[in-house]
Amino acid sequence: MAKRNAFTLMEVLVSIALLGIILPALYSSVLLLRDSNQHLFHYLQKAKTIGKATELLYLDILSSDGNLTITKEGVSRLCLEETRNTLYGLPRAKVCWVVTKERDQLVRVEGGVYHLPLKSEESVAVDPVMTGIELFDVYYQKGKVLVILQSRGKEAITFLVQGIHPPKKKPKKPKKLKKPLPLLGDQNKSN
Repeated sequence: MAKRNAFTLMEVLVSIALLGIILPALYSSVLLLRDSNQHLFHYLQKAKTIGKATELLYLDILSSDGNLTITKEGVSRLCLEETRNTLYGLPRAKVCWVVTKERDQLVRVEGGVYHLPLKSEESVAVDPVMTGIELFDVYYQKGKVLVILQSRGKEAITFLVQGIHPPKKKPKKPKKLKKPLPLLGDQNKSN
């Protein structure tokens, strides 16, 4: 019996042919895996953005003084007259969450004292939060604020903030009279 020290030409050709069949399949599966990872990464980035946006909105409402203005005509918006949750270190921040018409974009507007639409002398910080907004609804009743937020093609996000009460109105002081009214005893003296 003769000892074999090497592969035959036929064995080498068969192994190259098998490798030629297997490598394209491996390459396509690697490409598929890479595309899947990129898709998952983009999905997680969007989920992270949505999570940060809802957390910021939640903290704005929770830290507010309870003086909320909700507008649903034309442009949906929620304005908090005063909140302690500020991104810019303001002592008293007014924050409005507005959905822009042209791009269906949810933006957060923060400043001192301002009115929407802004006047030329008012300065605020405008932070884009989310795009593709289909629904932004806020309901406020008896210390509870319900928020419904949905972007295009996604499931709606809802959350409830409880314990938000409007500031108590100070009772009006009685008006001081310019001329004191005469007392009953004083009327008798003057007659």
